[in-house]
Amino acid sequence: MDQRVRAAAGISFTAADEEKRRGVRRMKTIATGLLAFATAVFGLATWARGVGAGAWSGYVAAAAEAGMVGALADWFAVTALFRRPFGLPIPHTAIIPTKKDAFGKSLGDFVGENFLSGHVVRERLAVIGIARRLGEWLAAPGSAERVTKESAAALRGVLAVLRDEDVQAVVAEAVTRRAAATSIAEPAGRLLGKVVSDGGHRGMVDLIAVRAHDWLTVHHEEVVQRVTQRTPLWTPKFIDHQVGERVYKELMRFVTDIRDDPEHPARGAIDNFLADFATELQHDPAIIARVERAKSDLLARPEVQDLIASSWAAVRTLVLSAAEDEHSELRRRIAAGLRSFGHRLATDARLQAKTDGWLQDAAQYVVETYRREITSLISETVAGWDADEASRKIEANVGRDLQFIRINGTVVGALAGLLIHTVAVALGG
Repeated sequence: MDQRVRAAAGISFTAADEEKRRGVRRMKTIATGLLAFATAVFGLATWARGVGAGAWSGYVAAAAEAGMVGALADWFAVTALFRRPFGLPIPHTAIIPTKKDAFGKSLGDFVGENFLSGHVVRERLAVIGIARRLGEWLAAPGSAERVTKESAAALRGVLAVLRDEDVQAVVAEAVTRRAAATSIAEPAGRLLGKVVSDGGHRGMVDLIAVRAHDWLTVHHEEVVQRVTQRTPLWTPKFIDHQVGERVYKELMRFVTDIRDDPEHPARGAIDNFLADFATELQHDPAIIARVERAKSDLLARPEVQDLIASSWAAVRTLVLSAAEDEHSELRRRIAAGLRSFGHRLATDARLQAKTDGWLQDAAQYVVETYRREITSLISETVAGWDADEASRKIEANVGRDLQFIRINGTVVGALAGLLIHTVAVALGG
């Protein structure tokens, strides 16, 4: 069978297998040579006894005869495992080729019952102490960096496989759905109420007052001009200009007072307005409904959708850059976190017990849930093997030891024959 057929059948012969097969052939030669030696000794001893040699010839012949019988019986037994002796259709021979599928099923059942049971897995994991070992390994120098490096490589691989347009669509849909399902009016009202009660908005009011004062200072003529443009056409120009200047000065005075006076009434009015608005956001159904409609309208705008979708590109670039840079803050923090966790896991008995319990529960769930699939993998794999090639593969791996059965059978048979002949002579004498 060529290599392609072997691969299709699930069997492959390696260089190590071929070396083992050569070892099997050498042992077969030795075992067969020992049978031939016993046969030659039997023939010579029988001839010697026939020509009147001493009693020793009977002992030798009996030993050689029994050795031949033992060698032939064990040869038959060993050969019958892998093929039919002399090609004859003898029942219960070629056991491995003919019973391959049954062996595979039995092996799968044996593994499932004795190795993939929940209590066996839990007991074994408890003895191993995976949590402590994992903690010691993570705390060792270089281990956390290695995990971080491999994780970064895996992350780069995942990001390289993902299509940007697919991820952008998923991100946009997820963000939009989450935002649409989340009410923002009440949380915004609580936040605004907290800010107002703590006085956190006052810095913004100060900034607006300063900016308004600076703007008025720079745009003096523009303000006056806009006021004069609103005056009646029949008023004299110089009066229009005086009105504009008066309005400007009042605006400047008002803004300056707000800027310089922390207790200005306008500031109190702003405080009251914001506090009332925060209450309305939390309790006024009409205001809440208007805010939610505004949120929906905003989310539906193409510009917002494009902004949400394009955020993936920025995140992807940021993550890739951090993952590729060995000295990035992200990788350093991950490595430090892993080392810290490893140290705790190696020294904290409670954390070890908790982690081992999780691992044992997970392993028990896997073996109990997928035991049938795991055992069927064994039986189906064996069933997919070519019978003759499977037999050759097994013989290459165990055949050398089996040839010792033939050798031992020859030796033990000879000793047994010698003992029986000795007892028979003693009793007959």
